[in-house]
Parts: sequence; structure tokens; C-alpha cells
Amino acid sequence: MKMFVVFVILLHVSQHALAVLVQVYEEAKVALLPCRFSGFIPDQPTVMWAHSDLDPKTVHMTQEGGDDLTGQNQHYSGRTSMMVDALNTGDFSLTLRKPQRTDVGNYTCTMSDGTGERRLTDVQLQVKDDPMKVTVGEGSESVLLPCKTKPGLPKDIALEWTCADIVVYVYPHKSDHLKKQDGLYRDRTKMNKDLLRTGDLSLTLKHPTERDSGGYICTIYRDKDILRQKVVLQVKEQFPPWATALLILLVLLVVSGGLIYYFQHYFMSVYKVEVDSGVESVQLICKTTVCLRKDAKVEWKDANNTKVHVYENGSDPPEEQDDKYKNRTKMKRNFLEPGDLSLTLKHPTDGDNSTYTCTAYRGEGNILMERQVELKVRGQCCRYRSKVRLMMVVQSQWLHPIMLQC
Repeated sequence: MKMFVVFVILLHVSQHALAVLVQVYEEAKVALLPCRFSGFIPDQPTVMWAHSDLDPKTVHMTQEGGDDLTGQNQHYSGRTSMMVDALNTGDFSLTLRKPQRTDVGNYTCTMSDGTGERRLTDVQLQVKDDPMKVTVGEGSESVLLPCKTKPGLPKDIALEWTCADIVVYVYPHKSDHLKKQDGLYRDRTKMNKDLLRTGDLSLTLKHPTERDSGGYICTIYRDKDILRQKVVLQVKEQFPPWATALLILLVLLVVSGGLIYYFQHYFMSVYKVEVDSGVESVQLICKTTVCLRKDAKVEWKDANNTKVHVYENGSDPPEEQDDKYKNRTKMKRNFLEPGDLSLTLKHPTDGDNSTYTCTAYRGEGNILMERQVELKVRGQCCRYRSKVRLMMVVQSQWLHPIMLQC
């Protein structure tokens, strides 16, 4: 009995007199076919396990002195064993290692003393695949729990679908049988009408919710035979509509924010640039998606309508540029490609503070695009005003007032 507890992975045993049904899954390490005899054991007995559908039919045989496997069917070679003291204890159970789908069938345990043979136990072995797993989202119209067996079932079978000992469905689906069905599943289940002919015993469960998740067992009864199949159902909670809307809104905000930041030069009516006096240069940003032709004209002007920089006919004509900006401006040579018409202004001072306009023309007076940039150059006195004032307060006893103009 101890060996049975430690080593056997037995999912279900149903015993009716001498008939025993053993069900295991294919991943089980062993299957134990039980056979226990409490009567008188004769001298020099032979105990044999046989499979009636095989030739040779011997699965395992033991005698006084040990096992005799000379006539064993090679399909079971190295996979069977019995208790060493089986003939003393009467525990003739057979351990079958690494059960396979080809091992299914009826097994018989017999004992003989050389003069006669006694049939002790019949065992039906079933080896199943892993439990079927079905996943469905909450809010689905229905879900199918599969259960299939051989077609052409007799009319006298009974069928039950259960979940955690709760009756989900009963076949035949008659009025007296409906009393056994749990109210949670009433009017939510159905099966195929021709299930006896097809052997398809699958169950349709309507409007599944998260509370329907669990292990469902399809059980077929006929006389002493019991067949079982298990289906694991997982109903995933649907993403709440408000959460979906919020997620979409967040994504749109992030994407639109990124686009606005990346293309801010295109969207801003007046782009502001601030630098300190004394820097080497400052760039007045002007970007566009327009692709200019080689004969295009680009003009930069300040708030006084003074020409800061002009590009025309593939060159920068200096005669059109105001003397204030000569030798202080330049544009990128590949600016005709879509994107950048920015102007670099060298050695900016506070006298350059102004709003600059970049205008691109196609032909005479035909404006393609126009952008404005506000430039603010902070002078030296402005940068140090706060610091000087602080010194005047701290050292007011000896420092004469300093007049600041900026």
C-alpha cells in the first residue's frame, strides 16, 4: 500500500466487483493496475498479468523464486514489475512504467497452482493526453468545451458535465434530469443533437464569465464502465471600456505631444530665441516641409523691413543685404531640400533684438511659406544687474551707488 501512495499517479479508479477502471495521463511516471487477494495462496503459485488483445498476451508473470519474463510481450519489456513479496502478502498489483496510449485495453490478473487457474481481477486501463485547455475572453457569445469518443454510442448511456462537483449538464436532457443541473448553468448550456452517432459530446457554454473558469469533467456512464475527460476553462476578464478609452487617450496625447515638440518650428507663429551677448553666433530657426526649386527666392528681414539675408538664383547677392548684417549671416547650402531654411547670425548683440521674418517665394510675388523668429540678446549689464545690486546692499556703507542702464 505504501508503494501505491508514493509512486502511482492515479487520477480515477472505479471498482465494480471484479471490474476496475484505471485512468492516467500520458505524462504520469507509472500506472498501477490493482490486484489484491485475501484468500488461500497455494504452494508454488504462478501469478500472471495478461492483455487479451495481444499476442503473446503475457504482460508480466511471477513465481516462487522471482519473475519469469521469458514469454513476455516485448511491448512491455523493461516496463513492468510486481512487489518482491507479492506471493506472501497477496498484493499482486502490477506497476506499469511510462504508460503510453498504446497500453490502453483490458488487463486480467490470474493465479494458478499447476492444476487449475483462478481469475482474480479485470482492469481496464485508459491513458489520456494532457487535459484540454480552453481560453476565452469575458463577453464572448459562447465557448465550446470539447469531449469526443468513439462514434456510434448506444442509446442507454448517461452523460454528465460537472465542475467542482457542481452539475453543469445532464444527458439525456429530460425534465427529471434538469433538477440536478445547477441554476448557474441553466439555459446557458447545450450539446449536439446527434451526439450518439458522432461521439461528439462537446458542451457549448453561453455568455462565459470569469466565475465560469475551472476544470470541467465530461463523464460517460454505461453499466459498469466509466469514461472521463477533463477540460480546463479560463475566462479572461475583458479590459474595461473606460480603461481602453483612457489608454487610447494617453497614447494620442503622447504621440501628439511628441509630434508637436518635433515639428514645433512648423507650427509656431513666432519662434522665440534667447542668447547672451558675446556668443559666437545664434541660429534663427525656420523649417518647412516645402521642397523649393532652384529658382526659388528666400528673404530674411527684420522688424524694420531691412534685408538681413537674401538667397536668389543659387547665390547670396550681397548688394541686396543691409550693411548692418554683411559678413554676419549664412544659410545652409542644402536648404533647398525640404526642412531647413534657418539663418545663422554671427556675433549677436542687444542691437540685433528684433522679430525676423523668413519668406520663400516661387516666381515674382508668389509666397510659398513664411515664418517669424523673435530674437532677444541679453546684454552684459542685464546679466550682472542683480549681482551688482546685491553687492550694493551688502556693502552700502563704503560702496557708492552705481547707475545701471540696460
